[in-house]
Amino acid sequence: MWSGADAEKCEDAGRGFLGKDPGSEAGRATTEGDIDMGKLEGKAAIITGGSSGIGEASVRLFVGEGCRVVIADRDAAAGERLAAELGSAVLFQRTDVTSEDDVKAAVERAVTAFGRLDCMFSNAGVSGDLRPIEEVTVEEYERLTSVNLKGAFLGMKHAAPVMKRQRSGSIITTSSIGSLMAENAPHLYCAVKAAVNHLTRCVANELGGSGVRVNSVCPGAILTPIFTRDQGLSEAEAIEALKRVEEGLSGYQPIPRAGLPDDIAKAALWLASDDSSFVTGANLVVDGGKTCGENWAMMLAQQEAM
Repeated sequence: MWSGADAEKCEDAGRGFLGKDPGSEAGRATTEGDIDMGKLEGKAAIITGGSSGIGEASVRLFVGEGCRVVIADRDAAAGERLAAELGSAVLFQRTDVTSEDDVKAAVERAVTAFGRLDCMFSNAGVSGDLRPIEEVTVEEYERLTSVNLKGAFLGMKHAAPVMKRQRSGSIITTSSIGSLMAENAPHLYCAVKAAVNHLTRCVANELGGSGVRVNSVCPGAILTPIFTRDQGLSEAEAIEALKRVEEGLSGYQPIPRAGLPDDIAKAALWLASDDSSFVTGANLVVDGGKTCGENWAMMLAQQEAM
């Protein structure tokens, strides 16, 4: 199972293949003389893991909808490059989400630069190897809980005071359908993401009265260049390999295509915007129907072959 965590260190190779830039314009022309204002016009956000994969797609989309964004990521080269490309609405802040000082500094950077914080999108995460429980190491346990759970907790902890003062805000965390299913994903990854979901509900219950919404997004199989990252391929070879991965993922769920980073970015955009003003404590599943069960067409084909 592949999910948002798999996009943490997505390389530039194959970026064009994954889809067009959704964040090229902050406003869209409608009728002559009119501008359709973006869904996040005037808002400010922090996106962790924002230099690649789902995070990068979200940065681009948020900026395209009028948002000012702090990219909070460990990858300074990629983060600074993306910030420079997108202009003055975007800042880069080197951030290790396991460090409370780093997360606090990212929040302070957003408030100092933009005067407010309307969205904290805790997207950074790591996965792990699929292996029997007796082979799972304590080191892997500590890594997964530190990045995926502690990182989500720290984002909530340091965004909450700012948003409570504003009496508004949206906190979003990238979870996974692994949190909902015991299938095709590492044990600890699934367990930690399930903890993220419940933390989301608990904090949503606390902060709702302060005008702050807290939700999570559960991606399914999302196509990113991480699948070819460590194979020593040229850019052209990586793109061809990604096309083969895309074909494989197209049969993974009822909707017959691979999920893309933009699919998750659009879900996060909805949760960050006022369109979801009555939504909190939710776990938004974006998986092409994977959690509906085994692919119906495949089940039918298996039955006919019997």
